[in-house]
Amino acid sequence: MNAAKGLRQFLNDEQQRAWLDGEATPPDADDREESLEQRFKYAHRFEKLLKRPQAQEVLDLLRLYGATCIPIPRRTERWYWSVSCLPSTDKSLARVNASWMELFALLPDACPEHGRRGDDLLARFILHLSDFTSDGSAEPDLLDQELLKSCVGRPEDVSHFFWKADIFGIKVRGAASIRAFLTHPHGLRAIRRFNLTHMNRGRNAYQASHCYSLADVMVGD
Repeated sequence: MNAAKGLRQFLNDEQQRAWLDGEATPPDADDREESLEQRFKYAHRFEKLLKRPQAQEVLDLLRLYGATCIPIPRRTERWYWSVSCLPSTDKSLARVNASWMELFALLPDACPEHGRRGDDLLARFILHLSDFTSDGSAEPDLLDQELLKSCVGRPEDVSHFFWKADIFGIKVRGAASIRAFLTHPHGLRAIRRFNLTHMNRGRNAYQASHCYSLADVMVGD
């Protein structure tokens, strides 16, 4: 019999289902495993992020994501999920990963036709398509557009792109609608289900880019 891997080393399937459905919050570790070398390696990026106009919203949204979308984040930090700090001008400001998969990213949103000057935010969620189809299948033609729109503050703030098999992406514009998606019961459960899928696959491939300064926010330190 194969030894448990990924998140199943810490939470069995029943415990994971209870967390997925919001029925229980499994106890997390009190302490965190930390590499000072890793912390110092990305400290300058964190300082650069703090100078961006979106900084406070980025921190607030990551705090919410860490508290609600990742099970036992302290115990699984870096090895089964990670957060990268990428404060470039036109790419992701921060990105959360597990296994080989991006889970969530926050980007600057410059969209002149929508009155955005570059100091707004765009979120990218990678999720299971089957959580948003009318029959629970992975058929793109059955995407429930009304359900998708109901998860955000304004229908015009959400768009999507198809990827492969049962994976697709959702883009949400504006901090208010991003927060709405993160707290909507259907949106939150979809995020949790996708995250469980990839945290159960094994070790995180993005350990080397983990930013402890951003993780401090996400785990409540």
